[in-house]
Amino acid sequence: MATIVPALGWSDVLSFENYGALLQLMINPLIAGTALGIVGGLIGVFVMQRDMAFAVHGISELSFAGAAAALLFGGSIVLGSLGGAIVAALLIGLLGARARDRNSIVGVLMPFGLGLGILFISLYEGRSANRFSLLTGQIVSVSSLDLNWLVGISVVVLVGLIVVWNPLRFDSLDPQGAEARGLPTGGLSIVFMLLLGAIVAAAVHVIGALLVMALLVTPAAAAMRVSNNPVVVPLLAALFGFVSAVGGILLAIAGTLPVSPYITTISFTIYLVCRITSAWRGRVVHIRLQALGADELSTAK
Repeated sequence: MATIVPALGWSDVLSFENYGALLQLMINPLIAGTALGIVGGLIGVFVMQRDMAFAVHGISELSFAGAAAALLFGGSIVLGSLGGAIVAALLIGLLGARARDRNSIVGVLMPFGLGLGILFISLYEGRSANRFSLLTGQIVSVSSLDLNWLVGISVVVLVGLIVVWNPLRFDSLDPQGAEARGLPTGGLSIVFMLLLGAIVAAAVHVIGALLVMALLVTPAAAAMRVSNNPVVVPLLAALFGFVSAVGGILLAIAGTLPVSPYITTISFTIYLVCRITSAWRGRVVHIRLQALGADELSTAK
């Protein structure tokens, strides 16, 4: 006799029953998501300018290994994640001065960090949900202590970015020119990597090690599709990061899935809209230029 599998209904993905009561319990995750979405979007601008999206993934893998080690040995997951991310950031920053070297270092660190993390969570005998959350995120269970760490890390990274914003931007867009002007490009690179490692560690706690680029790369990539203004791009990236993180959490409250699918879906949708908008604007400009050329030719005749 064949077994009848019930069809998946919309209520299995989203259900807004008792949503108001659940929302009141989610203040901590919303505060953490706000901080990480904004700061992640801002630092993502430099990630894109310095062509370091691949490095973000490499840092997240060692951050995952640190968090898994903390889970196994009963330590703070946030601190373990931070420790692993800082080690990875320093290694990439010190050994990968050139893009080719950096990609090689990241390529070595990624499987090592992932393998080490899998080893630690395999040895962990606690709840399987705790292990799964390291890969996919579990912001719905952010405690007050975790919130303090996550917001504190975000504030430190934000202040650090503000302090080095102008020289870091110069170095990101024109490294040869920055070096010729006497800027400490090596020191700026290390500072940036430390800031990046810190925010990656915080983002891993929100969205998991596998999908961390949805908060640290996609919002900035979307912003750069619709503008090249040095003020507008960071503002849009921060806005897109905020909408992705907070919007994903608001949907996750009503959903039965981990928070990461909601965040990544919103983030990708924003990028897709920005890409279509950019293509449409380019097409309009092209048509106008063609029309202008035709008018000038007609006038000349």
